[in-house]
Amino acid sequence: MEPFDLVVTNVRVVRHDQAEPAALDIGVRDGRIAALAPHLDPTGAKSVVDAGGKLAFPGVVDAHQHWGIYHPLAEDAATESRACAQGGVTSALNYIRTGQYYLNRGGPYREFFPEVHRATDQKSYVDFAFHVAPMTTEHIDEIPELIRDHGVTSFKIFMFYGGHGLHGRSADQSSFLMIPPDARYDYAHFEFVMRGVQAAREQFPELADEISLSLHCETAEIMRAYTRLVEEDGSLKGLAAYSASRPPHSEGLAVTIAAYLAHETGLPTINLLHLTSAKAVDAALRMAQAFPHVDFRREVTIGHLLADIDTAYGLGGKVNPPLRPREDVEALWGHMLDGAIDWVVSDHACCRAEVKFGEPKDDIFVAKSGFGGAEYLLPGLISEGVKRGLSYGRVAELTSWAPARRFGLATKGAIAEGLDADFCLVDPNHTWTVRAQDSLSTQEYTPFEGMELTAKVTDTFLRGEQILRAGNVVGQPRGRYLARPTRP
Repeated sequence: MEPFDLVVTNVRVVRHDQAEPAALDIGVRDGRIAALAPHLDPTGAKSVVDAGGKLAFPGVVDAHQHWGIYHPLAEDAATESRACAQGGVTSALNYIRTGQYYLNRGGPYREFFPEVHRATDQKSYVDFAFHVAPMTTEHIDEIPELIRDHGVTSFKIFMFYGGHGLHGRSADQSSFLMIPPDARYDYAHFEFVMRGVQAAREQFPELADEISLSLHCETAEIMRAYTRLVEEDGSLKGLAAYSASRPPHSEGLAVTIAAYLAHETGLPTINLLHLTSAKAVDAALRMAQAFPHVDFRREVTIGHLLADIDTAYGLGGKVNPPLRPREDVEALWGHMLDGAIDWVVSDHACCRAEVKFGEPKDDIFVAKSGFGGAEYLLPGLISEGVKRGLSYGRVAELTSWAPARRFGLATKGAIAEGLDADFCLVDPNHTWTVRAQDSLSTQEYTPFEGMELTAKVTDTFLRGEQILRAGNVVGQPRGRYLARPTRP
């Protein structure tokens, strides 16, 4: 038998379909898992790694990031992919759109997307892909072209953008979104996006199950009114004020509207993003019952699982939808343990301090929304989840297998023969305190500052090449753009 390129020994392999890890050596050849068996013969292998009894988790498929939202895309691809490697993330799926932020331009995607490719080429330490938001009628017409020419199979709607600003106050949509003056980003546009995505599913039937639409579910009219109430009242400050200004029933109402539009347009592949509250998940589950023919998937972020409005470290915890009170955090965990959540993401959006905080610095409504967190996704979910009864196998399903399958990454998502050799080594008994200064992200703060975690990613492998060794990024960027679908 041809020698392996890499053999990892003394390791416990975590698989999504098994609750407990298995003592199996990992043999890698040509970037793929070639063998999984006890006591593989390492003779002739180019590299042998003794894992020291650690767990091997599948490389995390972080299905929700935002490279380039606040800093140049090329810069984020280089720096934030390092934070990905630090957290065991080997595939980063980024949301991107035309308009302010990102590349700060409008126009057709046939002109925009080549710039995205140029900005990210040979910059990233991990593999990556993009979800695309059709902001105009022209973009809807481009959906088949994005699928065929760029391997983009997932699309997005930001339900509040047409009537509420990104950071908490209303804004003129034509200048913020950079859409034509006579265009509207509203419920009618959302319907037409759904019809466009469904038409693409019919045009590419072999890809239909992997072509999906994701929605950021908040209702602009509710948020606009409640923001005014909260600011006029003045009794709430900081993250509590921001949560109240974007109340949970705003999420629930938007979920309901999105679900009916999916029913109306015949689009069955719907992803409900970053649900934050008991009301949001309740609405999502009610809609699944009301429309059983729609394949809803429900996402939560590690931020909304680890932090609340009282425990997050400062205004750096501002994010959309907001961090919530502790009772909502506990509700999310309950749904997680009941199997109602499909995957967990970081929603990583690096926003350095000089960009994040406005004047006055203690005004939550002038701070920017979003923060990084890819480096804490897997260790945070293990640390908090396992003590609540979440199995290692379920963690692997939530962070890798489920998102990989939904988003057309058939070569990713598991430590299995024939798939890409993407995995990370985790010490499940390493207690450490989160400090922003230890992160490889360029963000100088984190809302998780001071939290104690009990699992640590020590080493990360991308297609069999080590990109993180003993907590340090090694080698040169070798991440590839993932034109989807990928096939074993």
